[in-house]
Amino acid sequence: MQGAGAAGAALTMAGCLGGGGGGGSEEVELLHGWSGGDGQAAFDALLSGFEEEYPDVDVNANAIGGSGNTTLNARINTRLGNSNPPSSWAEWPGQNLVQFTNEDLLGDIEEDVWSQNNMKEAYLEGPRQAAQVGGSYVCVPTNIHRINNLFYNANVLEDAGIDPESLETPMDLVEAAATVEEETDAIGFAHAMSNPWTTLELWACVFLGEHGHDAYEAFTNGEGDIEKVQSSLETVAELSEYFNSDAGTIGFQEANQYILDGEAAFFDNGDWAAQMYISQDDFEFESDWGHVPFPGTDGLYSLNMDSWVFPAGGPNPEGTKQWLTYCGSKEGQIRFNTNKGSIPPRADVSTEEFGPFQTSQMEEFSDSEAQPYSIAHGLATSPEVLNNLKQATQSNFSSPSQSAAEETAQAYMDAF
Repeated sequence: MQGAGAAGAALTMAGCLGGGGGGGSEEVELLHGWSGGDGQAAFDALLSGFEEEYPDVDVNANAIGGSGNTTLNARINTRLGNSNPPSSWAEWPGQNLVQFTNEDLLGDIEEDVWSQNNMKEAYLEGPRQAAQVGGSYVCVPTNIHRINNLFYNANVLEDAGIDPESLETPMDLVEAAATVEEETDAIGFAHAMSNPWTTLELWACVFLGEHGHDAYEAFTNGEGDIEKVQSSLETVAELSEYFNSDAGTIGFQEANQYILDGEAAFFDNGDWAAQMYISQDDFEFESDWGHVPFPGTDGLYSLNMDSWVFPAGGPNPEGTKQWLTYCGSKEGQIRFNTNKGSIPPRADVSTEEFGPFQTSQMEEFSDSEAQPYSIAHGLATSPEVLNNLKQATQSNFSSPSQSAAEETAQAYMDAF
């Protein structure tokens, strides 16, 4: 869980970006964790649009790597502890922001940002609520990621004789993974465990699929049923029999590569994984790959979001508000989301700019019955609870097994 500490983190400088005409004015310093892949492409597109719109604002953008924002968070905590905040940084909204608002480290941007671009009216209810803590708007969400995706390689499933639409429960998925390995040379289920968030996310999808939205909400409120928690961990342990042999040492991108290479049937992850497929030549949506809601979660859109926060006392507050205003605009969200694999949090963004996968996600969001917040990304839990859950996963369930499920379930309950 610990990843790289702040002392060992490498700071990758994206450059002192921005158009001319700054006249030596104070920079807008932006920190984020997208040092490669879909995130870097999305941020670069967003920044490019901002520079065109606000050529007089000098931006100093720093990409800080680290799985699950671990390294970025360490750097931010150090900076805030030294009363030296950046102008803004990319952060998960929702309950994750309480750690900052409890210390009055974030400023209210309702008047200066959320009153612009028709944002209050255009934003969907979930992202608009996640941007507020205690009734104050403190950040601008840029996207909605779906967590309960089950991706698959269509050719592998065809060879195995499996219809992904027929999978109604998590145990159906376990049985399908077994069939894949019986009928083909492919791996039943691709997974990554070098960082515990991926297994925590998988468990959350299984739990949601087995026990429903009410049980999920009860768990995130600290009122979970330990027997249900344990039964879903036991299901993950059964599914782990069909993981790739190197699951314990690789990250989600390496695991996703098994789907791209036709060496695995199924993969559970956020929709950022789809951007790897979309970017691949000769790997077409629906004919080569596809997705269904994780079995048992049809009608639910479990979500994560990225956002940009407004720290109190950060450098160049006026330029920062311009940045946040652009992040909340239609143009900014089209630029960011078309590269990220996610969907815009504004309801008034046309689907014309998006491909078939993202268009289908936008339609499924509109038709969803509920949008439970992600546990593994801190929207549904406080940072302390999330750290406890990750630590419990790392310590007790890094090698999933039936015998480990009981101890891990108790640790999950104790996390609150």
